[in-house]
Amino acid sequence: MRDTFVRTLVALAKENKEIEVVTGDLGFGVLKPFWEQCPDQFTNAGIAEQNMTALAAGMALSGKTVFTYSIGNFPTLRCLEQIRNDCAYHHANVKIVCIGGGFAYGPLGMSHQATEDLAVLRALPDVVVMAPADLSEAEECTKALARHKGTAYLRLGRGGEKRIHTAIENFQIGKAIRVHNGERVAIFSAGAIFDEVTAAYETLTEQGFRPAVYTFPTIKPIDRETIETVSRRFELVVTVEEHNVVGGFGGAVAEVMAEMREKKARLLRLGIEDQYGCAVGSQAYLRRQYGIDRDTIVRKILAAV
Repeated sequence: MRDTFVRTLVALAKENKEIEVVTGDLGFGVLKPFWEQCPDQFTNAGIAEQNMTALAAGMALSGKTVFTYSIGNFPTLRCLEQIRNDCAYHHANVKIVCIGGGFAYGPLGMSHQATEDLAVLRALPDVVVMAPADLSEAEECTKALARHKGTAYLRLGRGGEKRIHTAIENFQIGKAIRVHNGERVAIFSAGAIFDEVTAAYETLTEQGFRPAVYTFPTIKPIDRETIETVSRRFELVVTVEEHNVVGGFGGAVAEVMAEMREKKARLLRLGIEDQYGCAVGSQAYLRRQYGIDRDTIVRKILAAV
């Protein structure tokens, strides 16, 4: 996803000289095409994420569209006060980009595991929160956020994600995307965990189930219309996220369903069960350890139905 993001942003920045990238002293191998082709639109703020965010806010309030870039929790939790006070409060045109959401940097331990970011950023008023599932969604999210006026958060995978959608028509902030039609069970997914959802879908279809599958590239504003429509038609709605179940994507879906007058579906939220990732290992290993891998998804869905 990060290569797709940078490639898309380079194309946008060549057309719009007001687009700026500010990095926190990392990502140089990935960002190299940007600074080589748009050298006057690139700044390295150093290992100082609070300063990076304040700088971005000042640039944005001077008319720029600024993308801050770092990994894991560094562009979000480390500088949350600056995001809140300098960016969101002033509706500054700053787009915070996290590379490696969830367990992507699992071998580096919990300090690099972004598992509360969606909940924290979602709580800030008027901040758009996006987590694309594949390369096509990452490209469309980048384009949409470059057009969007205001503060936003873009959570990307580290790399190696597959392309699910051959094309996305009429992509919009706040709209879910239906990947598969189905019956009885609907699976909602946000972010790069979709590769586990895809594998789970294949296993379930082999066992005679045919769940509907939706991706939600936008977590805030959430697609209330899709959630309400599906909740009236299906028996079970399952949310899957590489994030704490408290306050994240599943929480956003739960809020919509709780306010419905009439619904048919029950809700099953799959994510990290309100704990820190104390284990260290690859992303695939940690997904198994904390119950958000393909086999666990299948087992919990079958138990629920």
